[in-house]
Amino acid sequence: MRPFLSHPFDDDKLKEECGIFGVIGIKDASNFVALGLHALQHRGQEAGGIVSYDPATGFNSARRFGYVRDNFTKPDVMDTLPGHLAIGHVRYSTAGSKGATAIRDVQPFFGEFSMGGAAIAHNGNLTNAAALRRELIERGSIFQSSSDSECIIHLMARSIQSNISERIKDALRRVEGAFSVVAMTRTKLIGVRDPLGVRPLVLGRIGDSAWALSSETCGLDIIGAEFVREIEPGEMVVIEDGKVASTRPFAPAKSRFCIFEHVYFSRPDSILGGRSVYETRRQIGVELAKEAPVDADLVCPVPDSGTPAAIGYSQQSGIPYAMGIIRNQYMGRTFIEPTEQIRNMGVRLKLNVNRALIKGKRVILVDDSVVRGTTSRKIKDMILEAGAAEVHFRIASPPTAWPCFYGVDTPERSKLLAASMTEDEMRDWIGVDSLKFISLDGLYRAAGEANGRDTASPQYCDACFSGQYPVAPSDKIAEGFEMKAAE
Repeated sequence: MRPFLSHPFDDDKLKEECGIFGVIGIKDASNFVALGLHALQHRGQEAGGIVSYDPATGFNSARRFGYVRDNFTKPDVMDTLPGHLAIGHVRYSTAGSKGATAIRDVQPFFGEFSMGGAAIAHNGNLTNAAALRRELIERGSIFQSSSDSECIIHLMARSIQSNISERIKDALRRVEGAFSVVAMTRTKLIGVRDPLGVRPLVLGRIGDSAWALSSETCGLDIIGAEFVREIEPGEMVVIEDGKVASTRPFAPAKSRFCIFEHVYFSRPDSILGGRSVYETRRQIGVELAKEAPVDADLVCPVPDSGTPAAIGYSQQSGIPYAMGIIRNQYMGRTFIEPTEQIRNMGVRLKLNVNRALIKGKRVILVDDSVVRGTTSRKIKDMILEAGAAEVHFRIASPPTAWPCFYGVDTPERSKLLAASMTEDEMRDWIGVDSLKFISLDGLYRAAGEANGRDTASPQYCDACFSGQYPVAPSDKIAEGFEMKAAE
């Protein structure tokens, strides 16, 4: 995925750019996919698509801008997606205004091959996509979108393998970076994770013979599927006739799952690596309270992503937990194109201070991250205007000092506050009484690594904090990006 235009009221968060889902072996599979995508809406809120297959009508697809609930609940759409096999995708939009051409970037992508058609949905980012795209165009490929994911379809078309599954293997061996893939043929549902397992993908069972693939376990829950297991890093599963076959098409590599999935991206009711996301976030708050205590009257989350960590901080510190900031749950996309006057209201459109609670209090605000710092300043101003005596920020992730190239929308490094300021300088710039981030070791302990981070061989991908990229971003290096020097 490529960078997208930020939502004007949520421009200070990292954004996961995709959620993927697939179902096989059940009537009206597209309806189950729509439900799964609804549960994964937090992973991509600008657009979505579904492809289904029915023997009578062949492959059918629908792609729309907006929320799943606004598009894929309508009979005039869902009736066009019959069949027992379907896959879907939600995403944030690419750069530029939405319109007739941008819809071409919405997945799943479809290709017609000599042995039949195939559709593919991709979560992640290919770090050598620009080089691959140039090579493919020079060899005659005609691209229909600006998405790096389309490279996979073209690589499949050029493979000499005799079936779709083998062509997918061929294609994915050529790409670099992060990819969790859900694909389908006329009879098969296919799931693949890259050798490092950077992005998540899980397998679920529906009844005796139907199966589902999802970016997160919450997608399985909504359709009543039983969580079976995670697709392993470097694994490919092919589901056909009610059976699951597993292969390992890539060279073995040490897993480097994205640790920010634990911090922010995944839903708190999902399970990652056998561990509750909610419990990990609560434990982050516990570690924060141990590492960065402060005398105060209230612990308040910045809703909603700071809530579990704030609960943990309160439990460990003994300082009362309180909802000092209330989120407007119904803002939706109404203000996607606001007037300038409305735009200037900024964060107040979705957050409001509980003045009666805050006035005269020393407040600890717990948030998941600081990216540009602009929202943190606005929230601080709101708290002080409500009469708070002191404002202390506690951040449930280390300083975000490096961009992500593996499927997360990140500003260029010069726009990341932690890339140019120390913690004390950030505190002064935001204008709070204190500012503390959890350490990398503390984050790892909260994620279940009792000894903290193994500096010689990190257990997770934490490049946005450490600058240590498990896969060199070759396209960005070609453009002049300078990686952190080896320690």
